[in-house]
Amino acid sequence: MKTIILNGRIVRAGQSEGEALVSPDPIGFLGGVDPETGVILDQNHPLKGQSIAGKILVFPHGKGSTVGSYTILRLARNGVAPRAMINAESEAITAVGAIIADIPMVDQLDISQIHTGDWVKMDDGRVEVRTAKEKPA
Repeated sequence: MKTIILNGRIVRAGQSEGEALVSPDPIGFLGGVDPETGVILDQNHPLKGQSIAGKILVFPHGKGSTVGSYTILRLARNGVAPRAMINAESEAITAVGAIIADIPMVDQLDISQIHTGDWVKMDDGRVEVRTAKEKPA
């Protein structure tokens, strides 16, 4: 196992840790994620059918309607939100959603160093990644 330390910009301060779920594609929360279950519904998304509930959700950035912020809040109220979110570059919809839902969030770091299954520990802008297994050289 290898540990990587990344430092990002705090979007919503907080501490969290858990298993990473990494998306190579942006996520649109309104219509793309079921607010009752936390399952990705978007038919064209590589994570379709997977649940974001209780995960450290890592994705490039959000997309779509401003109502996506309220979808993130609904996820939190229903107990199926991610534990934290990490973006390469945050945008307003996802940032506002994290803030109103009280979900720790950071951006402006190299998300390519995080893989699904890695264990991620966030402490404000500091992100510690313990790799799930050695990656091929």
